[in-house]
Amino acid sequence: MDFSLDIEQKAVVDTVRRFVDRELIPYEDEVERLDEVPDGLAEQIRDRAIEAGLYAANMPEDLGGGGLDPICLTLAEREFGKASYALHMLVARPSNILQACTGEQRERFLLPAVRGERHDCLAMTEPGAGSDVRSMTTKAVRDGDDYVINGTKHFISHADTSDFVVLFAATGQEDTPRGPRNLITAFLVDIDTPGLEVTRGSASVSHRGYHQCELAFVDCRIPADQRLGDEGHGFDLMDEWLGASRLSVAATSVGRSRRVLDMTTQWAAEREQFRQPIGKFQGVSFQLADMATELEAAELLTMRAASRLHSGTMSNQDAAMAKLYASEALGRITDRAVQIFGGMGLMAELPIERFWRDARVERIWDGTSEVQRHIISRSMLRPLGA
Repeated sequence: MDFSLDIEQKAVVDTVRRFVDRELIPYEDEVERLDEVPDGLAEQIRDRAIEAGLYAANMPEDLGGGGLDPICLTLAEREFGKASYALHMLVARPSNILQACTGEQRERFLLPAVRGERHDCLAMTEPGAGSDVRSMTTKAVRDGDDYVINGTKHFISHADTSDFVVLFAATGQEDTPRGPRNLITAFLVDIDTPGLEVTRGSASVSHRGYHQCELAFVDCRIPADQRLGDEGHGFDLMDEWLGASRLSVAATSVGRSRRVLDMTTQWAAEREQFRQPIGKFQGVSFQLADMATELEAAELLTMRAASRLHSGTMSNQDAAMAKLYASEALGRITDRAVQIFGGMGLMAELPIERFWRDARVERIWDGTSEVQRHIISRSMLRPLGA
């Protein structure tokens, strides 16, 4: 399979790479120190991303987005992945699920998000419902022309800088051979809606400046026309619009792995012990070889999934394999980088310790490694009736 880039793909990579080098990486230390992206900096990055034609690259051109195909989008996210997540998410994409907006929802939520005027966050996870989304207890009860929402969400990324929430809540139950299970529905909820309180969650070791939040809904009333899609069909929307999110994690993991490997190789070539570069010692050189091999394997799995998404043949297994391997390879690559840098690898003076910390969450969000393995094994066993 040939993954050599054509002229358009090379142009996308070059454009994003220059943007990352000029507009994102220079501000990483400031964000790491403050655990915040200052408002002025966030506005500057968004404005320059819009000027460069990089904002909302995942959205179709007829909606005002960049209209990148899945391969170009994956390549762009690979390059963005080299930078601090708190910074690169400012350029990244509005949630694909907003394309399910209809009627007035398009003018109020979808199109402003594409233009960079409003920003969304996705709220599924709860204290008692992580990987098991069906067990969520947040409920939306129909009351005339409204829904009344009660419940709590947590680990909701960047809710503190969002204007509205794409919320998933239980709206009823259905009987199944395994017993009753919740019917899930999606809603669009403005952050300033009475009855919704957003608070900053606990501090995380990964991705400083990119905060996770808690959302508390207490008799939060919204009009029924803010329901996204049909009642009870939230999982259909997830399958249609959110399936590629695992591919996004894989792509950013590949990009970050590349940056870490480049820095580590440079260090191994320049750092001397016993009158020679440490890269000449087999204990270091073999680790570099393993890092490079794992990175290439992760990139091939990721680009294969992107190619299949582009052709309409990507399976859940393809995305799961890419996410599983790329995120776990990133963990191993950053760990080896710390070892090769030695004591300096753990010092805040260098970004290696940050890469090491940041890598850990990639094996958890957008589906844990265990969930990805379940998806892969299930796709193997089901055709055999197991």
